[in-house]
Parts: sequence; structure tokens; C-alpha cells
Amino acid sequence: MSAFTDAMAALVADPNLGADAVYRQGGTGAPVSIRVLRSSPDRVADAFGTEILSATDMLSVAIAVLPDLAAGDSFALGSDLLTVTHAERDASGTAWRVLCQR
Repeated sequence: MSAFTDAMAALVADPNLGADAVYRQGGTGAPVSIRVLRSSPDRVADAFGTEILSATDMLSVAIAVLPDLAAGDSFALGSDLLTVTHAERDASGTAWRVLCQR
């Protein structure tokens, strides 16, 4: 394991940072229980000269735990169901950066 892999494992294991999630491939596949890091930053977009503030959901997921991830997959975190719109690997190849919609 690399230092980045160890750090990711420590972050998701931390009860103050990590969250329990249930992953389903394609939104309907077999449920897989995992831990993720969740953030919900607001994004500002421009639409016809007007700034629009929209909430987003972003997850960090260890690639070692979930090697394949694609748009249409889903994560259930408590009562929230998040559908993957885009997933990309981080620079170290340790984690997915996952953009989701509710």
C-alpha cells in the first residue's frame, strides 16, 4: 500500500469524516456496503448573465474498494439517494472524485 492509500483508509474510517454508504452498480445492482467521504459544496453557474447557485454532492471513494465506477451508478447515504453523473480518478490514482445528483 502507498501512503495515499493508507491516508484514504484512515479518512473514511474516521467517524467524524467518513460516512456509511450502499453502492449499486447501474443503480439496481447488488448492494455493496462501503465508506465514503461526502461533501456538498455550492456551485455558482452562469445562465444568460444571471448567476445561479446550485447545491452539489461530491463523494470521495477509495479505488481499492470500488475499482469500477460509472455514470448511472448510485449511492444511498441514510435517506439520500445519490446518482453518479461523473467520476474521475484523483492524481495519485487512490480515490474516485464522484459528482452526484439527488
